[in-house]
Amino acid sequence: MSKRRTRKPSAPLSRFLELLGKPIYWLILAVLSAGLKLRLPKAKLPRISLPKIKVRRPKISFKFPQIKISRQQFLILILVCLSLVAIPYTLYAIFANLPSPDRLVTRDQIVSTKIYDRNGELLYKIYRNQNRTLVALKDLPLFLTQATIAIEDAEFYQHHGFSAKGILRAFLRNLNGDKLYGGSTITQQLVKNALLTPERTWQRKFKEIILALLVEAKFSKDQILQMYLNEVAYGGTAYGVEEAAQTYFGKSAAKLDLAEAALLAGLPASPTNFSPFGAHPEAAKERQQVVLRRMQQEKFISEKEEQAAADEELQFAPQRTDIKAPHFVMYIKDLLAQQYGEAMVEGGGLEVTTSLDLKTQEATEKIVAEEIQKIKGLRIGNSAALVTRPATGEILAMVGSANYFDLPNDGNVNVTLRPRQPGSSIKPVNYSIALENGFTAATLLSDTPITYQVAGQPPYSPRNYDGRFHGQVPLRIALASSYNVPAVKVLSAFGVDRMIKRGQDMGITTWDDPSRFGLSLTLGGGEVKMIDMAVVYGTLANLGNRVSLVPILEVKNYKGKVLEKLEISNSQRVLPADVAWLLTNILSDNNARTPAFGPRSLLNIVDHPHVAVKTGTTQNLRDNWTLGYTPDFVVSVWVGNNDNTPMSWVASGITGASPIWNRIMTTLIKDRPDVEFPRPESLKRLTVCGREDWFISGTESKVSCPPAPTPTPTP
Repeated sequence: MSKRRTRKPSAPLSRFLELLGKPIYWLILAVLSAGLKLRLPKAKLPRISLPKIKVRRPKISFKFPQIKISRQQFLILILVCLSLVAIPYTLYAIFANLPSPDRLVTRDQIVSTKIYDRNGELLYKIYRNQNRTLVALKDLPLFLTQATIAIEDAEFYQHHGFSAKGILRAFLRNLNGDKLYGGSTITQQLVKNALLTPERTWQRKFKEIILALLVEAKFSKDQILQMYLNEVAYGGTAYGVEEAAQTYFGKSAAKLDLAEAALLAGLPASPTNFSPFGAHPEAAKERQQVVLRRMQQEKFISEKEEQAAADEELQFAPQRTDIKAPHFVMYIKDLLAQQYGEAMVEGGGLEVTTSLDLKTQEATEKIVAEEIQKIKGLRIGNSAALVTRPATGEILAMVGSANYFDLPNDGNVNVTLRPRQPGSSIKPVNYSIALENGFTAATLLSDTPITYQVAGQPPYSPRNYDGRFHGQVPLRIALASSYNVPAVKVLSAFGVDRMIKRGQDMGITTWDDPSRFGLSLTLGGGEVKMIDMAVVYGTLANLGNRVSLVPILEVKNYKGKVLEKLEISNSQRVLPADVAWLLTNILSDNNARTPAFGPRSLLNIVDHPHVAVKTGTTQNLRDNWTLGYTPDFVVSVWVGNNDNTPMSWVASGITGASPIWNRIMTTLIKDRPDVEFPRPESLKRLTVCGREDWFISGTESKVSCPPAPTPTPTP
């Protein structure tokens, strides 16, 4: 059974051009024949003797008509003939794929993308206006349609799709420098917005005119006007006159008065410039008065009505910010744009379920905002925090700055995505190499003065945060108390390149140029992103398995088709489990960090002694970090200033990031039992050199005990 063939709207045009081409072809041949002087050479035949027969034959002669034209005229004639062929076929090529006017009523409307938290709470609508409310023309006040016609297309009810006079008038006005006149009728604008792509080319303009003619033949004027009012952009996120009325005046379009209707009618020509919520709200009032004057000139309103509307004080609706977790939402929007493209994000109707837990997010935002106010006097202006689930990489909370809406202080900047120096919080990466290569938690490290000479660089002499040296200290205390000198000596022993490689394996993405880094790398000399540090500490929480962060759980289109769904399969072992466990055991040892932080620092979580935590402060006091974790959560916190100015004073474990970290972690686990990290079987608790500690099997024999002090004889 053969399929029924359907004819495109352009088929009659195609047949017409095909019929036109044949006579033009023969015309060209005739012109060429007439223009060329053809001379046939006389044939030379051999003489043959034949009997003479006297027969009278009529003399017949034929000559091609001789047309005398100059070479220039001949070339012009050729060009004219070629044009007669080229122009129709060019037009055919342009209009062969014209969309059908029927698409105005059968097409899918642009639909907003919606971003939800993991529990279905709506966080944000991207271009929510695209989820427009359609209104019927009969439900709109007459002066709203009159205002639109007066300012956009005064001859709307007279023309048949386009206005040659209007195009000429717009051309002359543009020559005078006025850029606001486009010359397009309401029908053309509808076609341009609904059926065509936005590029500015003469081919598209021709398509626009042809389609406008077809639309006018298909639909009534009132239908066209209704579709236009439901389609056109009114600025910001307001598309369609109903959404515009709600956005600017907080009411239905049916309830607009003359002054309000005139203001809305003036917006589509340049929504950004004429917006009452924009940088120049006075321009909106001026534009409104232009609309009212046009309405009066078109006899839609009287001079008295014009003046009354111009004098009316407009009451705008308060600007609402319907956005939750703004830093996270903008992060998701960027990820979606990379994956699906801007057009799909802005109008494809994606339904995005994220990993975020809104309850955790709001609690984290509140803690950050409250705590940053307490330390403003220390010249600390900002903070960022990230809560993740290490086993899956899910982001549960993301606070990029203390106040997203504090634009003068760059509050919209998402610090969790920005490279910052991590201070000593990067040391576990360095020590993981040592513990994997024979060092133990009991290995004695020398915390004594040292100077490194590097060719082409000034001498480097590392110093501890407290300004003192502590002699021979076990690795456990050196790491937990964050002594700098032993960390630098460990890095010197194993090499900067190995630390860079280990950091990259554990999740660091910013160490792409090894030539930039030296021995200060273990003290935070290499910038990192908080989202990367969350992966690094998540690797420790996962006992050596790196799991990338996962902010999106599922993406569907508005028809319910699943486009993307989270599958937890991105785990990769990058660290031996016993090494990761030993680092975690050190970072949760309050006794080991007491020499630096005291026994009751804010690094301790009440009734949860197995929470691991590490701090970091840069020597220039521009960055202060606290990162800690349990098997279920990784909490990362930073304080500092977006403009990179130094803080006046900060004490790790007492001020800065630690109080924020403590409150967030406490909120997460206060109602949960304390959970120990599962211990690999290769770890043994032994007493070596008089000290009890955990050892990876076989490493206990590598510990060198310090010589026993020689007793002083008593007299």
